[in-house]
Amino acid sequence: MEWDWDFVWQIMPTLLEGFKITLLATVLGAAVAAVIGLALAIVRRSPITAVSRTVGFVSEFIRGTPLLVQLYFIFYVLPDIGIRLSPLVAGVIGIGVHYATYTAEVYRAGIENVPRGQWEAAKATNLTTRQAWIHVILPQAVPPMIPALANYFIAMFKETPLLSAITVLELMNQAKSIANSNYRYIEPMTLVGVFFLVVSLISVLGLRWLEERYARMDD
Repeated sequence: MEWDWDFVWQIMPTLLEGFKITLLATVLGAAVAAVIGLALAIVRRSPITAVSRTVGFVSEFIRGTPLLVQLYFIFYVLPDIGIRLSPLVAGVIGIGVHYATYTAEVYRAGIENVPRGQWEAAKATNLTTRQAWIHVILPQAVPPMIPALANYFIAMFKETPLLSAITVLELMNQAKSIANSNYRYIEPMTLVGVFFLVVSLISVLGLRWLEERYARMDD
């Protein structure tokens, strides 16, 4: 089968629409992962053993099960108990919560690297626990974590094709629909690979810049 440029230009608008959904799912999923991951990291530091262990067990369970299974559970099983979500919302929640368990470990490592004296200084200045987190601990802990967090968000972008399993009209799903309708697979599947490759290369360059920047800051 020969490459058909006319077919490429014909399907490009549809693929671009799917690419927009892929980017949207990645950005929203990254936001969910960042927020929930931070919450998990903070709660795991709870002095209440039952709370910290429960959160740790849930995180391990989520990390230990495939993302695809979790997506199926959210989209196909939850409706049986009355919780119905649109495909995109289910996909964002699934991928966001899954990666939150990984970002939580990044946050935890960053928080533990903050010198103990900073906690004591916050208490000495009569800051509340909330103020200490917001004004002292997190501003020091978060910046060095950014390269590691960016790495996970790149990995999340690469896993968005799994969302096609729950009918999200992202890039891969659009490409499969085009291929099945026209019985031509080489153009849509190749273009999907090109889209992911270009974004991944740009992301890797950005990640290297971040790593170099924070390496200079440490020096």
